[in-house]
Amino acid sequence: MENTEKTCVPGGAALKNTGFGYTLSLIDGKYKMIIIYWLAENNVMRHNELKRSIGTISFKTLSVMLKELVADGLIIRKEYPQIPPKVEYSLSERGRSLIPLLNMMCDWGEKNHPSIALNKE
Repeated sequence: MENTEKTCVPGGAALKNTGFGYTLSLIDGKYKMIIIYWLAENNVMRHNELKRSIGTISFKTLSVMLKELVADGLIIRKEYPQIPPKVEYSLSERGRSLIPLLNMMCDWGEKNHPSIALNKE
């Protein structure tokens, strides 16, 4: 029986030229999905709030990740002209469109994580 389902990485296609590859390029990295998660949970956060929430990220790494997410249009950086400077981050509409993907990842983890699955039996 032949499989006629459409795949997101057709045979012979370069991964980077697929929708799957593009999505991975935007969320690639240890912290990007975590940053998106925290912004989804809290709507608006400042740099130090994100750093405290994530815990294991350095100041520099967080700064780099935030700049990349802003450049990719996934989060919005709002700077207030005051002293000391105040900068807030929030998800853009494009960033919010990733939330269903995050939810599906969470559901998959709940169903497949060994310790969670054992506790449900």
